[in-house]
Parts: sequence; C-alpha cells; structure tokens
Amino acid sequence: MGAPSLERGFTLIEVLVALAIVAIALAAGLQATTALTNNALRQSSVLLAQICAENELVKARLSQQMPDIGDATLSCEQGGRSFPVTVSVLPTPNPSFRRVDAQVFDGDSPVLRLSTIVGKI
Repeated sequence: MGAPSLERGFTLIEVLVALAIVAIALAAGLQATTALTNNALRQSSVLLAQICAENELVKARLSQQMPDIGDATLSCEQGGRSFPVTVSVLPTPNPSFRRVDAQVFDGDSPVLRLSTIVGKI
C-alpha cells in the first residue's frame, strides 16, 4: 500500500483574497458603466439644447426687424423633453447691430449658451 494522499484545498485567506479582488474589479466596472451612462445622458442633453438654442437664434436672424433689447424666457420641446431657454438681446458699440444670446437650461443647471449678431436689414 502506498502512502495516504492528502487532499489540499484553498485556505480561507486565499478565498477571501480572491473574493476581494473580484469585488474590486466589479466595483471598477460598475463605476465605468455609470460614468459612460452619465456621459451619454449629458451628450443627449447638450445635443437637444443646441437644437433649441439654434432655433431661437435663427428666429432672431430671420425676423425682418431688429430685436428689442432685453430678456425673454421661452420653453423648447425637443426629444420629449422641455428645456427653458433664456434669450438675451444686448446692445453693441455699433447701434446697427445687436448681440443675441440663447442660454438653455436643464432644470436649474445651464447646459449650453450660443450667441449671434443681428444687424439692420
């Protein structure tokens, strides 16, 4: 008869270390997935906000009159979402031109601001 064989397994410490490594890898993967999701949502908001801002600036450029100086808050529906848009008309050193800013918000936080110059026709 030969010598009895000893079955060896993993010790408790080895199992705990392996579980800790797996947990750290899963947490890092979850963090990366969350960052990618947040970035995709932000990119979608910026794209929709840009459409809203460009629409307001095009309206100002296509109107047949100089816009009045002052601020106006409008609502823009894009992609099933509603974005508040603040349109500000400011004077320029040349009285034949006005600066028009369109700032789009998502809730209370600003998403995007675009500007253009409108002149007398």
